[in-house]
Amino acid sequence: MASSDAVVVRSVYLILEPLGWSALVPFSVAALLTGLWQALSTRWGLLRHYWVITKLVMNIAATGVLLLYMQTLGHLADVARAATDSALAAPLADPSPVIHSAAAIFLLLVALVLSVYKPRGLTARGARIQRRTLVS
Repeated sequence: MASSDAVVVRSVYLILEPLGWSALVPFSVAALLTGLWQALSTRWGLLRHYWVITKLVMNIAATGVLLLYMQTLGHLADVARAATDSALAAPLADPSPVIHSAAAIFLLLVALVLSVYKPRGLTARGARIQRRTLVS
């Protein structure tokens, strides 16, 4: 997108849209579903630890933003299809895809740190469950 060649910039947008729908959206939904499955089938539980809830909220938010952003990416791909010269391709200089990609990478890094570090902190429900298992 930093290229001065309009054909390269147009090509990037034409590739980003199908790549988003065929890879990013399915992987995002798969991450959400597998995360739910793992939370429900392991000792960590879905609502027992704050870090699990944080990751769930981050994943739901990221998936929602991705689905909303795919509409914008579709519009930019339509602009790229219709642009025949560099004057018509001016809206394609938008830094939005780079900003959204950087935010997604940041969220992935935070999720990675939470998965490895697993900070302490039980929710009220998690504390009740832990007390019940210690007493019995």
